[in-house]
Amino acid sequence: MSSKNWTYDDVPEQGGKTVIVTGANTGIGFEAARALVRKGARVILGCRGREKGEAAVAKIVAEQPKGHTDLALLDLADLDSVRRFADSSIRESERLDLLINNAGVMACPESRTVQGFERQFGVNHLGHFALTALLMPHLRKTRQARVVTVSSQAHRTGSIAFDDLDFTKRGYNPMGAYGQSKLANLLFTFELQRRLEASGADTIAVAAHPGWTATDLQRHAWYARWLNPLFAMSAEKGALPTLRAATAPDVKGGEYYGPGGFYEMRGYPKRVSASDSALSLEDAARLWTTSEELTGVRFGDLPTGVP
Repeated sequence: MSSKNWTYDDVPEQGGKTVIVTGANTGIGFEAARALVRKGARVILGCRGREKGEAAVAKIVAEQPKGHTDLALLDLADLDSVRRFADSSIRESERLDLLINNAGVMACPESRTVQGFERQFGVNHLGHFALTALLMPHLRKTRQARVVTVSSQAHRTGSIAFDDLDFTKRGYNPMGAYGQSKLANLLFTFELQRRLEASGADTIAVAAHPGWTATDLQRHAWYARWLNPLFAMSAEKGALPTLRAATAPDVKGGEYYGPGGFYEMRGYPKRVSASDSALSLEDAARLWTTSEELTGVRFGDLPTGVP
């Protein structure tokens, strides 16, 4: 795109495309879904709760009565729900052009997923890892499909403790767990891109982060009430990096998009860099194998190892 400030006007037409957005009932997921419907895509909102999901669909339909918006229940804290959602999506759609792995939890009190994983790692990473794997055959048969996974600047403070992913040994730290999960999002994205390239697929994997954006995700963050009025962007503007990663024709696999302002907290989206930890080939390969073992889900014919 030639425009200095990439905006909603730069989102290309999406007519004929099918999109899944997880966590689309609120925040940047909702704004991304609304924008894509506005541009002509059929958007499936993957939401944990029916009531909030139906309210989100109703709001989009009220604005875009001729748009194509569907609700499908998806609880990323339950791998059985992930499997049901993926099976239903494959049965009901002939194509899948775009998967936006957006849903997440942040700095929540210590709790577990249905399968017993620490909730932030289980929802933010393992749930999306399994979902992407289950939908990958559908993505790969759709020309130039994309997987966009939403990370965070918190990935810079994260580390992957392979001997204590669930914080059972070191004591639970809400922000430490969040940082680990967001680092996992990037390690997964970059490893997925390497494996897609090695397989010869034209599907690409891209990442984005919203900077400092005021959303319901921050409900457990003590600082949000005081600092959001000073620093935070609206959810509408915070969705722009996701939308650029998802739709801009010049995006390449393995790229990462975020706000272009000070410390990537605010501003219009641009290509940004990830931490050295996120670029670790060794950690990415180990996380991939570990995630397959923990979820019981594998990526089919993608290469099992990339040099």
